[in-house]
Amino acid sequence: MKVDLSKYLNEAQASKWALRKLNIALGFGIPFNKPHGIKITKVETNAVVTTIPLKRKNLNHIKGIHACGLATTAEFCSGLVLLRRLNPAKYRLIMQKIEVEYHYQAKHSCNARFELDDALFESEILAPLNKDGVAFYTCEIPVHDVKGNHVCTAYTRWQIKGWEKVRTK
Repeated sequence: MKVDLSKYLNEAQASKWALRKLNIALGFGIPFNKPHGIKITKVETNAVVTTIPLKRKNLNHIKGIHACGLATTAEFCSGLVLLRRLNPAKYRLIMQKIEVEYHYQAKHSCNARFELDDALFESEILAPLNKDGVAFYTCEIPVHDVKGNHVCTAYTRWQIKGWEKVRTK
């Protein structure tokens, strides 16, 4: 069964109840995120905000949010924005690379926000897809704690290609 994630993100943009239902569904659909409590907290027209809470399961040895949890929160955020803009029945989205620069110790819950405006989406993703059937796009995702401190910046490089170009063997 194909799920139209764009439809559910559009509903979540307009309704807190729809956002709650989406987070519950994604907890089952992406089981890795569930125990960490990574959630979508805001959906905007061209952006998504995700949050990782400060809780025991997310802590590292010095009682800050673990680096991998912060990276996952940022990756989740950028992937959702791209999936909302692309037709998953037509295109496969896979993260090719992630790089994170850490700036500040995360001692509070943290939010990742990624926005992709229409002009960049057209020129950097749709144009290469229409020309070559494949596009590579690097998202820059800042992550801030709830006190406003810039905790890290993640860079996720996504490979986007038409399903007809996907080779699994």
